[in-house]
Amino acid sequence: MSLLDEIKENVIRGHINKSSNYPPDLNGKPGVEELVEDAISQNLDVGEILHIGLISGMEVVGEKFSNGEYFVPEMLFSAKAMKSGLKLLRPYLIDHKISTLGTVIIGTVEGDMHDIGKNLVSMMLEGGGFEVIDLGVNIPSEKFVTAVQEHPDALVGMSALLTITMEKMRDVIDTFHSKGIENKIFIGGAPVTERYAEEIGADGYAPDASRAVRKAKELLSIA
Repeated sequence: MSLLDEIKENVIRGHINKSSNYPPDLNGKPGVEELVEDAISQNLDVGEILHIGLISGMEVVGEKFSNGEYFVPEMLFSAKAMKSGLKLLRPYLIDHKISTLGTVIIGTVEGDMHDIGKNLVSMMLEGGGFEVIDLGVNIPSEKFVTAVQEHPDALVGMSALLTITMEKMRDVIDTFHSKGIENKIFIGGAPVTERYAEEIGADGYAPDASRAVRKAKELLSIA
């Protein structure tokens, strides 16, 4: 197995580093951190480390989640493993001017303090090759507007976990329209449905983190 394949496999298994006790059978063995460090020290192409090692691993994780083979805990471990490698790789990506697929601004809407789902979507998007601007939780319309003004080509993702807060998604979309902002918006969260997305004028809906990556690619016309 090549070093890039090892990185991919450890992303899939969610093994971060030697000290990680997940999964148990890999405890004490090199994880994504050590393997990415080895790949960098061996002067492997940083684009290949990113795409063949990290991103392709997360693509498999997304497929496993969609097929019911993985659940949220497994996906979280894999996403954290991927992020540990991406953190090491990021300075080299900047130096080599490796471009991302696009930028996604993401946040939980005003009045909603839930962030687990949003965080998972953020990690999956990063694992899918996107630059993510995570605004956090309890984000009012004005802050989404400011973020879009700073990143005019970005896709916007909004999350809500409560029926009483998901109406704030409509407020953000109405604010965008009133200001002539045409950035595409996709939404998600436990109470959110595709019908609701259509009702408030969102451009897309993602029922889970895995499909959020696919929807982002679709909305940005990425094959």
